[in-house]
Amino acid sequence: MAKAAGGQPVPASEMSVEERREVLFRESPFERSERVALGLAWLAMPARWPELPPLMQLLARHLTVGSSDLPNPESTVGKSRMAGTVRDLTVPTLVEAYKRGLHSSGHFGVLRWESPPERCVLFFDEYHMSKRLRRVMRQGRYKVTFDQDFEGVIRACAERRQGKWHVTWITPRIMRAYAAFFDAGYVHSFEVWNESGELVGGGYGVALGRIFFTESQFSREDNTSKLGFSVLNWHLARWGYILNDGKDSTPTILDMGFRVIPRGEFLRHLAHGTPSGGKPGRWEVEMGPDIIAEWKPGVKSPTLAPDDNAPIAAGFAKAS
Repeated sequence: MAKAAGGQPVPASEMSVEERREVLFRESPFERSERVALGLAWLAMPARWPELPPLMQLLARHLTVGSSDLPNPESTVGKSRMAGTVRDLTVPTLVEAYKRGLHSSGHFGVLRWESPPERCVLFFDEYHMSKRLRRVMRQGRYKVTFDQDFEGVIRACAERRQGKWHVTWITPRIMRAYAAFFDAGYVHSFEVWNESGELVGGGYGVALGRIFFTESQFSREDNTSKLGFSVLNWHLARWGYILNDGKDSTPTILDMGFRVIPRGEFLRHLAHGTPSGGKPGRWEVEMGPDIIAEWKPGVKSPTLAPDDNAPIAAGFAKAS
């Protein structure tokens, strides 16, 4: 909560966007020290040792070569996924980086451009919602919005996860860069609100043309990020998006229908899908979780009846 000139706290609802970002997009000296220490510990793990030689090579190149050009996504260092170092996180650079399939990474120090040899992506006709998730969505306990609290979402994505090391790449620098990206219309957030009006889940990502790149998600109540993610993916399918890029595979997104494709195939999708199309402007939810719970991906694309906005078509056959 920000403070007025007299030292009195100012409620979030009365803060400007700039004031709220100033409050949320920061970390204490302890948090910064913790991030660096845990980042070093992460690199020191035996599983990470093969990454150290290419990382040292990249850092040496960063110190001796002054070029700020983006790297070739198919020319990574050695057998690593690292393609270059980040010198610039302005909106034009981020747009070009995403078009090339590059994303930034790094817990501290010099950030890296990474281009994994494989990408875990969702083609929307393959999306899967579990029966349990469908039941939660039908209960009407949660409301989903788009682009209503990007600042709260990205801050929550950077917070501690229960039972996990607090090693985050979503630093204040990243928050500010993606806030500018949000202001430019490329970043979108989804928010999940409980019956008390509290933000309990959500995530954010980048939309270029007809490709969506999921960046991060969080949950403060069970299944809330999955619920919001399902609402997001229904809308992406409805709006004609080609795929949702989840970057690295995890059991959670694999269970939801994401699958791994090679980098070359992914880059071909980018070349086809990023030049045009998509949904311009700030996004709004067109259908709630209770209706989207009946979505049957792969049967027929989600469609709305023109007269009363009721769901139609086999894509909304009743789930068992």
